[in-house]
Amino acid sequence: MTQNSSPELRLVVQRLARRIRAMQADSDVTEGQRSVLFVLNNNGAQTLGSLSEHERVTPPSMNRTINALVASGLVTREADERDARKVTLDLSPSGRAFIKETRRRRDAWFTKRLAALTPEQRQVLEQATPILQELADN
Repeated sequence: MTQNSSPELRLVVQRLARRIRAMQADSDVTEGQRSVLFVLNNNGAQTLGSLSEHERVTPPSMNRTINALVASGLVTREADERDARKVTLDLSPSGRAFIKETRRRRDAWFTKRLAALTPEQRQVLEQATPILQELADN
């Protein structure tokens, strides 16, 4: 791959990621809210501070995101029994349903796109997967 083709690859990967992210259960959920829902799903209950750190936003900004998610019924807030100042945030049953449906839609969209490729094209993508994983992890 030449240096001249690296911007093209980056743009294609970004465009593909955007298309996949667009497949979600509820179009009213913003990208930032969706990211928080997936963090809670993948990492379990969190504090506002840990979510702020993970998402690299300020606590006041995360608080606005959480307030919207709580108001929409996707996230729950629970005060710590020993320390009322500490609040734990977690997915509600509706939040878990949102994640499940979003993943189902994404998988269906991607599977349909892959099925339209030739066997040779799918093999190339299969071979490229570990390389793309390495890029994503570093």
